[in-house]
Amino acid sequence: MTLIELAVTMVVVALLIAVALPSFTSLIQNNRVMGEVNSFVSDLQFARSEAIKQGLPVSLCPSSNGTSCLGTNSWSSGWIVFPDATGSGSIASGVTPLRARQALVGGDSFAATPSTTAFTFSRDGFAINLAASGVTLVLHTSPVNAAATRCVALTLVGHETVQSAGTGSCT
Repeated sequence: MTLIELAVTMVVVALLIAVALPSFTSLIQNNRVMGEVNSFVSDLQFARSEAIKQGLPVSLCPSSNGTSCLGTNSWSSGWIVFPDATGSGSIASGVTPLRARQALVGGDSFAATPSTTAFTFSRDGFAINLAASGVTLVLHTSPVNAAATRCVALTLVGHETVQSAGTGSCT
């Protein structure tokens, strides 16, 4: 193998990497977003099933420390699932969360429209304290990649739907 052959091989490899890298970055963003959305949907389903199983309201709220609610619409900071005997959407003193999720990675943003600081499921599995049209949470990547944007739409009957950008109420 000569030095010229080695140089040509290195140039070809560099060109292939330059062409493939943007696609690979997009693939990583898409997979990260789907993992984050699936985690949230899993916790919504868990909260609903626990509310039915325990026969009392169960709520989800944004939380940065895993023990208390933030009282904001910033779901990207993480969230907790907890039994909520009063159905208020805020965790009472001495209540241990059933699940806690860490903040989303990569600076992704996750917020609800209309603004929602908690989701509560009643003992019969219905979402309570929501707007009549339901709620849509939009997850945007950072940097913004419109193709990777995903939404979770939640209805009053407790049904959630994952949508891609441009479908349903996902923008």
